[in-house]
Amino acid sequence: MTAIRKMRVLVLNGPNLNLLGEREPGVYGCATLEDICSHLSTAAEAMGITLAFAQSNHEGEIIDILHAARLECDGVILNAGAYTHYSYAIRDAIAAIRIPVVEVHMSNIYAREDFRQTSVLAPVCVGQISGFGADSYDLALTALAFRFNQSKLRLEEGRGCR
Repeated sequence: MTAIRKMRVLVLNGPNLNLLGEREPGVYGCATLEDICSHLSTAAEAMGITLAFAQSNHEGEIIDILHAARLECDGVILNAGAYTHYSYAIRDAIAAIRIPVVEVHMSNIYAREDFRQTSVLAPVCVGQISGFGADSYDLALTALAFRFNQSKLRLEEGRGCR
C-alpha cells in the first residue's frame, strides 16, 4: 500500500508584516501575524496540508527561504509586502524554484497608491489574491490545494507533470 503524502506549503511573509495588528489597522485590520498563522494552521489541518511559516524583513533572507522551499514544499503563499513592487531579485528566485507561488496581499493593491499597483512578482506567480484581509491567505491555501490535487490527478492519469 502506498502512503498518501500530505501537501506541504510554506507561508512566507515579508517586511513589516511582523507588525500586523498594530500597523495601519484601517488598512490591514487588527489580526496579528500570529493570529493569521494560527487560523491558517487550523484550516490546513482540516485540509490535510502541512504548513511551515517564515517572516523576514530582509530581501536576501526571503530569497534564501524561497530557495530552500523548492526542496521541501509543494507550494508557497507569499506576501512580499513592499518588495512586491520592486524586487527583481525575489522575482528571479520565484522563477527559479519551479514550485507554484501565490502572491497574497491583505489590502487591494489596485485601490491604493500608484506605486503599489504594480507587482513585479505577479508574472512569475501562479496567481495573485488581494483585498480580502486575512482571508486572502485562506483563499491562497485553497487555490494551492486545488492546484496540487489537479496535478496529482493528471499524474495518476498519465497526462503530464507538475
